Amino acid sequence: MVLHPKSKVRVAGQEVTFCCKASGTPVPKKYYWYHNGTMLEKKVHRYGQRLVLRGLAPEQAGTYHCKASTEAGAIKSAPAQLTVLGENGTGFLRASATPGWGLPSECPQDATGSRYYNVGRCPPTPCASGPDGRSGCGVEAGHCCGVRRMEMREIPCAGSLLPLKVVAECGCGPCAQPRILVQGRVTAADTGEPLRFGQIFLGGKKVGFTGYKGSFTIEVPPDTQRLVARFVDRQQRFLDTIKVLPFNRRGGAVYQEVKMLRKKEPVDLDGNQSNAIPLGEASGREPIGELVLPAGAFLRPSGEVFKGTVKASVTFLDPRDMTTAGAASSDLSFTDAEGEIVPLRTYGMFAVDFREGESGAMLQTGPVEVRMDAGQVWMPEHLQKMKLWSLNPETGLWEEEGVLRPAGGSRGKREERTFLVGNLEIRERRLFNLDVPEDRRCFVKVRAYSNEKFNPYEQVEGVVISLINLEPQPGFPSNPRAWGRFDSVVTGPNGACLPAFCDGQRPDAYSAYITATLGGEELEAVASSPKLNPNAVGVSQPYLGKLGYRRLDHDDPNLKKTAFQINVAKPDPNNVDETNGPIYPYRSLEECEAAPVSANHLRFYRVEVDKYEYNVVPFKESDLTSWTGDYLSWWPNPQEFRACFIKVRIEGPQEYMVRSRNVGGSHPRTRGQLYGLRDTRSVRDMLLENTSGACVEFKCSGMLFDQSLVDRTLVSIIPQGSCQRTAINSLLREYLSNNHTAAFTMLAPVDPLGHNYGIYTVTDQNPRLAKEIAIGRCFDGTSDGFSREMKADTGTAVTFTCQERPAGRESFFQRLLTAPAEA
Repeated sequence: MVLHPKSKVRVAGQEVTFCCKASGTPVPKKYYWYHNGTMLEKKVHRYGQRLVLRGLAPEQAGTYHCKASTEAGAIKSAPAQLTVLGENGTGFLRASATPGWGLPSECPQDATGSRYYNVGRCPPTPCASGPDGRSGCGVEAGHCCGVRRMEMREIPCAGSLLPLKVVAECGCGPCAQPRILVQGRVTAADTGEPLRFGQIFLGGKKVGFTGYKGSFTIEVPPDTQRLVARFVDRQQRFLDTIKVLPFNRRGGAVYQEVKMLRKKEPVDLDGNQSNAIPLGEASGREPIGELVLPAGAFLRPSGEVFKGTVKASVTFLDPRDMTTAGAASSDLSFTDAEGEIVPLRTYGMFAVDFREGESGAMLQTGPVEVRMDAGQVWMPEHLQKMKLWSLNPETGLWEEEGVLRPAGGSRGKREERTFLVGNLEIRERRLFNLDVPEDRRCFVKVRAYSNEKFNPYEQVEGVVISLINLEPQPGFPSNPRAWGRFDSVVTGPNGACLPAFCDGQRPDAYSAYITATLGGEELEAVASSPKLNPNAVGVSQPYLGKLGYRRLDHDDPNLKKTAFQINVAKPDPNNVDETNGPIYPYRSLEECEAAPVSANHLRFYRVEVDKYEYNVVPFKESDLTSWTGDYLSWWPNPQEFRACFIKVRIEGPQEYMVRSRNVGGSHPRTRGQLYGLRDTRSVRDMLLENTSGACVEFKCSGMLFDQSLVDRTLVSIIPQGSCQRTAINSLLREYLSNNHTAAFTMLAPVDPLGHNYGIYTVTDQNPRLAKEIAIGRCFDGTSDGFSREMKADTGTAVTFTCQERPAGRESFFQRLLTAPAEA
C-alpha cells in the first residue's frame, strides 16, 4: 500500500474524498472501501482508488479503509478517521483545566497541599478545514485547535512574585507539520562494534549513511505508516539488517539501538556433489535443521549450472539464544488473504550467501531442501502450521515460500529424529524463516512516567517499549526455552499497547519480557521483591497474581532492574477482575489505546538525580504539540531543540542543590524578564574526596521564536547553602557579568563552545534526547555516553567551595533565587 487514506474533519453537508493506492505484480486494479469494517456498495458509491462522499451526515462519521486485491493476494490500508461536525462547526473553543504546572519548592502550597498551578490547555477538538470541505488526493494540512492568547499571572513565592503564563483563549488554525525523525546507533550484536559508514535504504532508495560511531538519523517521509529501513555493511562483514522502526507521529525523534548479525565464515563446497549445511548447531545444541543442496543445485544468474568450488556462508539466527532477539530482521509479520498484517512466531531465520570460489560472483540455486527437526517444536499444534518464508526487503513483510511437511524417513546418524521438509529456490531473496502464523493474540498496556510517583500528568511520550515473546519449556514453568517474536511501540499521551501472544486456557503458556528506553537510557521497572505492591505495579489483584509479575532482579539483586517478565494471560470476559487491563483481547485494540489512566496498566519510570524545571511559558517536553510561540518560551523553535549545560564543581562535605536563573539579557522584548529556573542536585565525584559536580541546564542564547533578533541570555548559577565562588574557567572570564562571590552570572555565548570551557551544547529534534546527550557529555566527556558518573578530568566552568548551611539562611536563599534581575 503506497498511499493510505488520511483522517479528515468536515461540517455536515460538506463533501470528503478518501484516496488509496497499492502497487504489486500484477498491478492491483480491484479496490474495496469499508466504513467501520463494513464494505460499502460499489454500485452506490462508484468508487475505485477514490471514495467521494457528498452531503455528509453525522452518521457517516467513523473509520474508513480500503483494500486492494489481485489473484496474487490482498493488502489493507491503515484506517482514516472521518469526523463530521454540526452545521455550526466547532463553536467556541474554551481553555480547559489541567492537572497543573509544578511551582518551585519555595512557593506556598494551596489548601490541598499541592504546589501545582492550573495553566489551562486547549482541548484536542477537531476543526473543519476550509469553507467548502472539498479535497482531492493531495496534501491537506488540516486545521487544529491551539493557543490563540496567553495571559501573565504573578504568583507570590518567598517574598517575590514569580511570573507564569496561562492559556486565556483557544482557536482554530493550520496544523503544525511536525518533523518526525528516527535516530540511533547500529552495532554488531556480538561485540558492539559500530557499523561505520554503512548504507541506509528506505525501500529501494538510499537515504544516507551511518556515522563513524554507527549513529544515524532518518527523517520519516510524510504519510508513512510503516517505516522499513535496510542497513547495509559495504564491507560485507555483517548481514543486511531490515528493521521496521517505530516512530512518534506527533513529531520529534525516537532513539533506536539496531543490532547486526555477523556473517558466518564461508566454507568451500563442491558444486558437483550433494551438500548439507546444519542450521543452528552453535553452543553445543542439536541443530534446528539443515539445508540440503543436491548436486548441480548452484546456478549462475543466466541459469547455467555452476560445477566449481562454491564459497557458502549460511548464518542462522537461533531463537534458543535469548540475546539474538534484538538482531532479528523485520517485525515478523505477513499479509493474510484478507490483506491484514498479522504476526508470525519464529523457530529460526537463516541468511544465505553463495559465491563462485574464484571470481566471487553471486550464485543462485535451483530447488533445495530445508529439513527441520520436528523435536524442536514444543507446541504440537505448530507442527501442522509450519511454513517457509522469505523476507521482502522493501515492505519488511515475510512472504510464503512453501509448507513444511513430515518427511517419509530419516537419514544417517539421525535416524531416530523426525523431520519437517520443505523446498525453495534461492534467487534475489536471501533471508528465510521457519515460522508459524499465530492467532492467539492480545495487547499489553504499558505506560512510562518521569518518576516513581506515577502521577498521571507526568507520563513520558516517545519512550520505546519493547516486548519479547517467550516460549516456555514443556510444562510451562517460568524459565523460557526460546523467544518467538520481538515487538516495539512508542508511547504516546496515553501510553502504548504492545502486541503479544496469549492463551486463555493456560495463563503461563506464553510469557514475555518487557523493557523501556528513552534516548538510549533504560527506564526502571517496578520492583517485585521483597514484597509485590499492586498499587506500584499498576495492576490490581487477583489478576496481578495470575500474570506472575517478576522484575529481573526478583531472585538476584545484582541483575538489572530495567525489565520484567509476565505471563500473557488472556483476560476471562466472564471475570470482572480481568476486564480492566492490562491485557486486552486482540479485537479490543481501540479499548486498550483509549483506556483511562485509572485502568490497570504496567509501568516504567525514569531514575533521575534530584532536579526541578520551571518554565514561565508551560511546555511539556514529551508532547511537542504543547509548544506555544512566545517571546518567553524556553524552547524558541519547535522543530529544533538546542540544550545547553554548564558544569559546576563543588568542594564541600555533601551534595548540594544548584539553580540556574535565566532571564532576557539583550533582546528588547525580554530584557530582565524570567524565562525559567532549573534546579539540579550535585553528584558525588567518584575520584575526588569532598567533591561533587552538577551539570546544570541553562537557556541557550540565540534567536527567539520570531527568528528576528538574538538574545544573550543572562544566566545566574547559584548553589544552595553557604557557598563562595573560588574559581572560574579562564576561557569563560569574558562572559562573566558581575563579581558576586556567591553566584556566577554570565551573558551566555551565542555560539556553541568546546567542552574545555565547561559548557556543553547539543541540538536535536527531540528536547529530551538533546538534553540526555548534553548531560552525558557533561558528566563523563563522551559523545553519546548517557552516563551519570561524574568524572574529574572533564572541563569545569565554575568552582564553588561550600559549607553546611548556617541556621536562618533558608529564607535568604529563597529570596536570592527568585529576586528580579534588576535587584
